[in-house]
Amino acid sequence: MLTQEEDVEIHALHARGWTVSAIARHTGRDRKTVRACLAARQSGRVAAPSVLEPYREYLEARFADDAHVLAAVLWRELQGLGFGRSYQTLTRELRHLELRPRCECCRRGGVDVTTEIDHPAGEELQFDWLELPQTPWGEPAYVLVGALSHSSQCRGVFSEGLTGAHVIESLDGVLRRLGGTARRWRTDRMAGVVFAGSDRLLPEFAACARHYGVCVDVCPARRAKRKGVVEAAVKYVTNSWWCSAPATNAAQAQAGLDRFCSEVADLRARGTRTVAELAADERLLTLPATPFPAEIRVERLASRSALVCFEGNRYSVPAVLAGTPVTVRARIGAGSLAIVSAAGAEVAAHRRAPAGTGQVVRSAEHAAGLEAAVLATFTTRPPCRRKQNSPPGPEALAAAARLRGQDAGGVVVDLASYARLAQVAR
Repeated sequence: MLTQEEDVEIHALHARGWTVSAIARHTGRDRKTVRACLAARQSGRVAAPSVLEPYREYLEARFADDAHVLAAVLWRELQGLGFGRSYQTLTRELRHLELRPRCECCRRGGVDVTTEIDHPAGEELQFDWLELPQTPWGEPAYVLVGALSHSSQCRGVFSEGLTGAHVIESLDGVLRRLGGTARRWRTDRMAGVVFAGSDRLLPEFAACARHYGVCVDVCPARRAKRKGVVEAAVKYVTNSWWCSAPATNAAQAQAGLDRFCSEVADLRARGTRTVAELAADERLLTLPATPFPAEIRVERLASRSALVCFEGNRYSVPAVLAGTPVTVRARIGAGSLAIVSAAGAEVAAHRRAPAGTGQVVRSAEHAAGLEAAVLATFTTRPPCRRKQNSPPGPEALAAAARLRGQDAGGVVVDLASYARLAQVAR
């Protein structure tokens, strides 16, 4: 398909007397293409409008929102707007109309050499983090994505941290959503799994692996493509779901991700079968009844209203701790949490609300104490007058006299001078 620039150049060269062969060599196009271009102009034929013309305004707006949105995402969205043509028609017309803007920042050269690794069913589960520094709710988020190497079935869990306990909690959430675990886990040298700069497992994560009865394989340094299945899943989730997800808080984002994985991602074709059909052959190991009992510890600063943020919810502390640092302690799988002061004393215990729901959990005792502290600051005194005359009072004058070495009660008598006067009088 010729571009507008090539069409103009071909006709300009033809008008100068260039032959079809010369124009073809100059433009790099086939002679039949050049001849057809000239014949179309001479015959006066007008090309039919594109099938995307009714949707041009919507597509231009979507590309203005995100120049990298996948054509598969646009195809699903246009189907809901009445577009009844195939995916191949959509991609062809997008190229013909040149609707997608070119991103110079993403252009790069080089050829990547890859190879496919055969993964037996139920043998390996790969993990990687999807980091989201900007979210609609104003706080960074992290999504632990797990993908089965054989079927490419993936699931993700939102987390508010990258510590060892956060990794274990998110990992358990991925396993529960998959309905079991593979016999081996594969990760990179992520924080919370291995000691920094090494491939040796942290004691807590090693105990977690024993709890689920699996082996752990850590990718060597600079060998990211060894876990290419989960990297492809992270890219797919980012472009196909996150870039157009209508979520305003972490709870909505988690629910939307769960729906996307089961209703869209699992229906992807893999040869003659789908991802969900391949996943049925995985033969995953049964999970323990309870998660690994790791404890999450995060430091927070109590707000002026004596509330502490944790997992997208807010929990109360005594009013005297407003504005002071505290530590939130929560065991994975437990329905409660504790808040500890900087001195190490437990100052509050609350039920653990579902993550990301934006709930405010405040005990009656804390509410009463906060109300009393607020009422104690009220006063009926009128505001101070800033322009009234206020010279130094008696106490200030006495203090000033003492600073000068004078007696505030009367005249200071120099005894040396009195002795000289008495000597003269004799």
